Amino acid sequence: MIKRFLSAPILAMTLLAAGCGEQAPPAARAPVRVNYETVSLTEHIHKAALTGVIAARSASNLSFRIGGRVTERLIDVGQHVKTGDVLAKIDSKTLESDVVAARANVSAAEAQLTEATATLERQKALLDKGFTTRRQYDQAEQGFSVAKSNVDATRSMLANAEQNLSFSTLRATSSGIVTAVQAEVGQVVQAAQTIVTVADDGDRDAIFNVQEAVMAEKTVSPDIAIALLSDPSVSAQGHIREISPVVEQQTGSIRVKVEVKNTPAAMPLGSTVIGTVSGHAEKAVVLPWSALTAKGDKPAVWVIDPHSKTVSLREVRISAYETDTIVVSSGLVPGDLVVTSGVQMLGNGTAVELAEEGA
Repeated sequence: MIKRFLSAPILAMTLLAAGCGEQAPPAARAPVRVNYETVSLTEHIHKAALTGVIAARSASNLSFRIGGRVTERLIDVGQHVKTGDVLAKIDSKTLESDVVAARANVSAAEAQLTEATATLERQKALLDKGFTTRRQYDQAEQGFSVAKSNVDATRSMLANAEQNLSFSTLRATSSGIVTAVQAEVGQVVQAAQTIVTVADDGDRDAIFNVQEAVMAEKTVSPDIAIALLSDPSVSAQGHIREISPVVEQQTGSIRVKVEVKNTPAAMPLGSTVIGTVSGHAEKAVVLPWSALTAKGDKPAVWVIDPHSKTVSLREVRISAYETDTIVVSSGLVPGDLVVTSGVQMLGNGTAVELAEEGA
């Protein structure tokens, strides 16, 4: 009994003494293995990829010179036409009647002129022999002048009637592709109302809507590489030929027309293309996208201290975001070591193990 009673305090004192001793230190965190890149200035050419559309260099908006009801439409959108091809017709019955009447008037006037000519010649012969008076000769001469003027007037009216009849037929003024038709059979159209639009054959343009900031770059090259969006192997070289002086208020963009000489047949009207424009060359720091992180709402990168092998977050300024790289304009200096992979596992002061440069 006494032995069991004395053992309990001893056990308690033993446990208390153990609890007052020093605890073992926690295990140190292993360094994070990262890839890195040594910062250096490289010759970098700013490039921008733009989406545009192939359009005709010039287009013809064709219309009737007189109004009327459309009786025939002989073409459809996408059809190729040649110069002089008939595109559409309007009702010409009234115009045909006008031509017939004008021709009849010409015939009557010519008959009167023939009679007046014979009378004048007869009066002249009689006047020379003294068998008629000067007054009768003058009257014959006046009749001849009136008849001649009447012939000229009726012939002019006939020419106008025939011309109006020709205006009832709409013909292509140049070879090209029909891009729009704005009238149907039975529709009454007005004079000068656009009926058909034809994109003229020849070299094409690529039309781009370019952000004002891009066009503000004064050293942008006028040469642009053009490639078909659906098949980049179909390509051509373009040259800026026209820049709109007006900025579109809604989009803040400027319309740019790029001349595409020897346009490939596989790059038809309306096809979507990608244009790559190059700017000026400058010394810059170029890093892979994987190096980019954020410090608050600002872009940043992790920089390695080469002595302590720890990292710190440094804010940088980005001048361009490209397909696989970022272009840093400030915040880094040559010789800095920047983490290029493994940034998700890092914090300020994290120890790192350098794995491979440039990976």
